[in-house]
Formats: sequence, C-alpha cells, structure tokens
Amino acid sequence: MRDKTIDWKSIPKIVLHEHLDGNLRPQTLLELCLARGVALPADTPDALQHWIHTQANSGSLERYVSSFALTVAAMSSLEACERVAFEAMLDCTADGALLIELRMAPLLLEPWGLTGDEAVQAMIAGLNRGSAATGVPAGLIVCGMRTDSPADVIRSAELATRFAGKGVIGFDLAGAERGFAATLHAKAIAIAREAGLGLTLHAGESDVGERVMEAIELKATRIGHGVHITRGQGATERMRKAREAGVHFEVCPTSNVHTGACPSVAEHALIEMEQAGLNWSIQADNRLISVITQGGEFQAVQEQTTLGLAQIMQGQLRAAQASFLPAAQRDQAIEHISAWCKAQGIAINT
Repeated sequence: MRDKTIDWKSIPKIVLHEHLDGNLRPQTLLELCLARGVALPADTPDALQHWIHTQANSGSLERYVSSFALTVAAMSSLEACERVAFEAMLDCTADGALLIELRMAPLLLEPWGLTGDEAVQAMIAGLNRGSAATGVPAGLIVCGMRTDSPADVIRSAELATRFAGKGVIGFDLAGAERGFAATLHAKAIAIAREAGLGLTLHAGESDVGERVMEAIELKATRIGHGVHITRGQGATERMRKAREAGVHFEVCPTSNVHTGACPSVAEHALIEMEQAGLNWSIQADNRLISVITQGGEFQAVQEQTTLGLAQIMQGQLRAAQASFLPAAQRDQAIEHISAWCKAQGIAINT
C-alpha cells in the first residue's frame, strides 16, 4: 500500500489541460440552467453531478462529450462565461495550481446567441479576475471542434488569433476524434501556428496512435491524451519519434478510463509512456464531468500504479516547461516546483 498521508492539495501543480465547459461547479450549473430555463435531469447539485458522472463514465468518448450539451447551455451568457472562468481559477488555485491554462470552443455558444468574440472576451475577463484574486497567471486556449466543417474550424483559429497576446495563448482541436483526423483542419492549425499561438491537439485518445504522429507533423508541441500511441503495430517506433520530437503529452487518467481509452488507472498507458521516456504530465481534463481534481489524479496514480510522487512531480516540471504562458511565469513556476521537491526530499532532474 502506498503512502496515503500526502496532502495532495498542497502539491504545486501546472494546469495545462482542463475544459471550462467541463469544470463548472455543480451549484453553478444548477443556478445557470435555472436562470436560462434549461431543462435539467436533476434538481439538486449532488443529483445533477451524479447524473453527469453516470453519463460520462460510459466507456465512450462520444457519450462522454454528450454531457457538454448541458454545460454549454448553462454558459450561454456573458455573465455565465465570466463566472465559470473565474470560479475555475479559484478551484484550480485551491488545488495548488501555479500556472493555469483553460480551454473551450467559443463557437459552441453561437446557437445560444453569443458571438465567438463576445464569449472569448467574457472568458478572458473571468480569467483576469481570477488572476487578480489569486496571483496565479492564466491564459485561454481556443478550441476548434474537429467534427465541425473545416471552414468553421478556420473561423475558430482566426478568432484565436484576434486575441493572441490579449489573453489567448493557444489553439486546440477537441471533440469526438474517430473519423475526424486533424489533417482535415490543417489550414486552421497553420493559421493559429503562424500567429504565434501555442498548438496542442487532442490525438490518440479514442483513435489510433497514428493520429499522434499526424499532430506532430502538423507541428503541435503538446498532445491532449495521446494514450493510444502505446498500442498496436509500430508503437515502439511511434514512441521513439514522439520522444525525439520532445512533444508533451497532457495525460488525464480518470477521463481516459471514463471514455474507454484505458481499462483502469492501474492499467493506464501512462506506465508504458514513462517506460518509453515520453514527456508527460498528469492533468484533470474535466473536474465536473469526471468528478476529479488534479490532486485526486495524482493520488490515484500514486496509489494504483508503480509511478511514485517523484515521477509525478517530474511531470509537473515538464508541464511548466511546456506551458504556453510567458517565459518569466514558466521560470517562476519551475523554481517553485524545484524548491518544493527539494524541501520534501524528492529528487527530480531540473
């Protein structure tokens, strides 16, 4: 049995992969839906979270993302976008975050009457208010939905570029992966990259490991999930290429179990990724949908796998190095993590 005396909240963390529309507080979700007249499957915060968790823990990415229809509806006002971003900042900081990158696909709010520009402005306002309250740097990653038409994903990329240097720090492709290769959206990805935005793409989550190699060829420096790189014919060669490319994997163990990407935390692909020398960190993905915190993810991995706290913290150091936030903020976080590990007697490579 592993050490269970660790105060997981106090451990310094780097948030690279969390979706705003997957991070609402249950009480906030209830209040926002009631205010908008959105039909609910439950009438208390606990019952609502239980319903969402049941939907999410289905072994299917497609069913997992279906829960977002409710959270997006809840966020369909400027006030709601700002509130959700602000509260997410507070929640991540309470869990020990030193740097916070949060993401969402703003065009999801268009059917509810918000323009992409309005939604981004409101989310950035919430992040800025959260940074002012906590002292923790933050930035927004704009997602394009890979199931959308290439033209709409280009609109998402152009939206991101309009706010580059004004709160938006990166671009992502999110949503159901199988059948929607990133190469379909190569033009949008190039627009974001050429504007100087960081590039992180969901790949190898519900589809084959070759999707990770496509993302690397499209010049992504970070990969959302990527767990299927460890599987199937050619896995060893793919992992070698990913290791040499230095791409960073944002790995979300509990979410991966819920979507069926991995059978359990104990059998998670993270173990093979570590053995192959890949550059990874543990992330939380969706606190509401998967009922998890980043500290909770650390604990689950430490207790259920062969990976220990030193390896987890090495991953957080790598996450700080891979962040899209400014270099001075990254350096400060790296120093904080290194000092914390030294004080705890945890050996990491700096």
